[in-house]
Amino acid sequence: MSKSTPTTPPLDREAKRRLAVIRHVEEVSGNVAMSSRYFGISRQAYYTWYRRYQAEGVEGLRTRSKAPKTCPNATHVEVVGKIIYLRQNYHFGPEKIAMYLKRYHDLTISKSGVWRILNRLDMGRLPASQRYKRHDRRWKRYERQLPGHRARVTADRTAQSGAARHQPAHRCRPGRCHGPCPPARYILCRTSLRSRSRASMAIRDEGAAPSSFSRNSR
Repeated sequence: MSKSTPTTPPLDREAKRRLAVIRHVEEVSGNVAMSSRYFGISRQAYYTWYRRYQAEGVEGLRTRSKAPKTCPNATHVEVVGKIIYLRQNYHFGPEKIAMYLKRYHDLTISKSGVWRILNRLDMGRLPASQRYKRHDRRWKRYERQLPGHRARVTADRTAQSGAARHQPAHRCRPGRCHGPCPPARYILCRTSLRSRSRASMAIRDEGAAPSSFSRNSR
């Protein structure tokens, strides 16, 4: 059973053009200046390609990265690790991460630098469940050891408007009410809890579904 040899990827468009320039000089014109003028390139570019072609063959004509091999001003790996940790565990933004590193680790980095690192790592935008929410919009649960622990409930009637204010008091009793019932009155129920949270609800006298509900936390 024969071993499969690794296949080389085909040349890109730019590499094919460079090979065509070199072959044009060797097979057609024999003059570097004329071929460079014909293809619209400089002689320095031709000699650069030709040296790479002699050293590595056709593979030397592929497009190479222009990024520097070394970057002395790059952010250290330890700092990048701290940025990733603060982003994943505490969901800090670039400004708060830069402040945290300066205060607790004595590392100076700009918030724009932190922002570029997060974007490069695809961590620039947090999920909706992890984004910052204002304290007045956060949901807070009332939890105590016993259900209804130290809760006080008070009920008051709200002021009536229109003609319903001047109607006499009327109570609907099962089997005893023969006349038309007045418009529904509203009761304002205020519940005060020892955990400094308040809830208010407006309901109808007839036991209908709540018409409005508001919750404010301190």
